[in-house]
Amino acid sequence: MSVDAVNAGLLGLRLVLGLVFIAHGVKHFLNRQKTINWTASIGFKSPAIQWAFMTFAEVGIGIGLTLGLLTSFAAAGLVAMMVVAYWTVHRAAGFWVSARPDEGYEYVLVLVVAAVALAIMGPGEWSVDDALDIATSLDQGVGALIVAGGLVAAVLQLATFYRPTSE
Repeated sequence: MSVDAVNAGLLGLRLVLGLVFIAHGVKHFLNRQKTINWTASIGFKSPAIQWAFMTFAEVGIGIGLTLGLLTSFAAAGLVAMMVVAYWTVHRAAGFWVSARPDEGYEYVLVLVVAAVALAIMGPGEWSVDDALDIATSLDQGVGALIVAGGLVAAVLQLATFYRPTSE
């Protein structure tokens, strides 16, 4: 496989993940009160803080992934957010995303696996990380450790803010 094919694949993966996250962040930004009400309804205390965190983290993660800037850290942020989403919303519905009303976790799982793969493989040569000559310092085992830090962040967020009324 050619180097350009690998770089094109990594760019495509980064763009899809990044643009999905930017779109989610913009959606939350434009629907502030609705998002605040929703986070409160699923058991988060301080829903306005959750709105701000969710909105700006999703946009920041999306920008990082799209540009290939601190890619493993952006991937860790994506993993953290999707672990929280899985635990608070999607796990009760089972696997299938079409399981209404809460939707299953298949979509969340695909995003997590794609982000972990990107953190391990690195962003490719067509990235800001590569231009800054830091791409190979943040991939492979280091990328996996950074993503593990995202898991710790998810657990801390859940422990600090998640207080469901019933499970």
